[in-house]
This record gives sequence, structure tokens and C-alpha cells, in this order.
Amino acid sequence: MLKALMSKLKESVISVLPVAVIVLIISFTPLADFNWVEQVTFAVCSVLLIIGIGLFNLGADLAMTPMGEHVGAGLTKSKKVGVLLSVCFVMGVLITVAEPDLSVLAEQVADVIDNTALIVTVGVGVGLFLVIAVLKIIFKKNLSALLMFFYMMLFGLAALLIDSGKNNFLALSFDSGGVTTGPITVPFIMALGVGIATTIGGRHANENSFGLIAMCSIGPILAVVILAMSSGGSMSQESLDMLAHYDTVQEALNSIGSKILHTMQNVVLALGLVVLFFMVLQFTVLKLPRKKMMQIGIGILYTFFGLVIFLVAVEVGYMPIGFKLGQSIAA
Repeated sequence: MLKALMSKLKESVISVLPVAVIVLIISFTPLADFNWVEQVTFAVCSVLLIIGIGLFNLGADLAMTPMGEHVGAGLTKSKKVGVLLSVCFVMGVLITVAEPDLSVLAEQVADVIDNTALIVTVGVGVGLFLVIAVLKIIFKKNLSALLMFFYMMLFGLAALLIDSGKNNFLALSFDSGGVTTGPITVPFIMALGVGIATTIGGRHANENSFGLIAMCSIGPILAVVILAMSSGGSMSQESLDMLAHYDTVQEALNSIGSKILHTMQNVVLALGLVVLFFMVLQFTVLKLPRKKMMQIGIGILYTFFGLVIFLVAVEVGYMPIGFKLGQSIAA
């Protein structure tokens, strides 16, 4: 386990260090107007980000990927298509709600769309298109034809959104599609597809297990476009300016302290729903051995602590510094 953790931390360092070094170098130039407190806060948050991503990725390998594969294989073996599709929809929604990328996006646009409304809308979009992707595997339909049809529908709705004068939501809609490339969603959905395709079998089983991420990426965009048509508002400069100015060490510490408790509550709620639903499946359908459940349980703990550390580092260090850096460079 320690060897696996060190490997994940090494991967995190490779991912985070180049960005952190570039930002810190820029912070010492006239391009950026950072004080030393902000520089130290960013450096500390970079270390926390490395630890958080490492723990989270290990947790995803131990918990999210096996959960997806066992759910897909176990429900497919039951040959109850209705149950399989219902569970895929619910798990698609719950996994998306637990996705850290979505939480970061929702926080940044809270003045435009209510956090809960955006998160639920994106979750429903992923859940619906996960069902469509599973149907594609079951009935062995052509992926390219489905992608062409739904993207044509998407572009049509996007044109209507622009015509209605709410084109400020267009970028947000397409950004919301990025949730399906997040560190929780990708391993679970891909493993789910592998489990279903392998169980169904056939000549093209390996090929059919792919394409779920491509399909699910359309769902959030369509869902947010539809939500935007019934919403109003625009980005509020005042709320963005509140992102962060750390003039003293005490301000930075207070920000970290307030974010930790709030983030832990959100992660417990998001992950708790996924775990609770999976336990229902375990006792009713899957009946996995105790050893496998122990591994998944350990993975969930790693995922929890990794998510908390990751989100705190992003909200305290990366979002505020990124925003201020963008302002400074543009100015």
C-alpha cells in the first residue's frame, strides 16, 4: 500500500510542480502583484494539492474503479435491464455530485446559478446519458451515429440560447461537460462500461466498453443549456473580487480553517450518498466477499481525505491566486 501511495504522490508531483513553479516565478516579476503572504499560501497549497491528488488517486484505484466494474458486471449478470438502467442513472448522478471538479465550478458561478441547482442538473445530465451509453452497449449500436445526432441537437439548442440573449451561459454550459473527465467520474464510468461489455461478451466486447465518457460528456452541456434557458443573470464582478486577498498570515490561516470544516461536510454528504447506494447493491445484488469490501472501504477513506485536502488547497490557494494572476496579466 505504501509503495502504491508513493507512486501516486510521484505522479501528483509531476502534474502539479510545473504549474506551481511557473506561477511562483511569475509572482516575483512585475507581471504579478503578489505579497509574500500570498506567495507562501500558494506554495503551501501546492504541497497540499500534491498530497490530496495522491491520496485521491489511490482511493479511486482501490474503490471507485472496482465499484464501477462490479456494479456493471453484477447487474448485467442478473439480466434485468430495467434494474441495470435505473442503477446506472442513480450512480451516474451520485458519482457526478461527488466530483470535485463540479464543486469548484459551482463555487465560481454561485452568483449566476444556485450551487445545488447546477450540481443536480449536471448530475442528471450525466445519469441520463450514462443510461444511453449503457443501452448502446447492450444493443450494440453505432457510437458515431449517436454522437452525431446528440451533438447536432446540442448545437441547435446552443443557437437558441444565443438567440435568446443568454449567450453568457454558453461557456458555462460547455465547461460543465468537463465534469465527466474528473478523477472520480472517469474511473467509475469506464470500469462500469468494461464490466457490462465483458459480461455481455461478443466479438466487439473490448471496443464496446469504450465511448461511455464521450456520451456522458454531452449530457451536462445539454442539461445546463436547458437550465440556462429558464434562468437569468450574469457574472457578478463584485462576487469575483471577493475571491481572495491575503494581506496577513492570520487571514490565510482563517481561510484554511473555515474551508476545512465546510469542505468535510460537503464531501461526507457527496461520498456518503455513493457509499450508501453501493451498500444497498452489495446486500441485495452484488454480495462481494469481505476482503474485496475491506479494500473498497480503505479506498473510500483515501478518497475522502484526498478530496478534502484537494478542495481546500484549490479554494484557498489556487482559485484566488489564479484569479489575481489573470487580473494582473490582463492589466
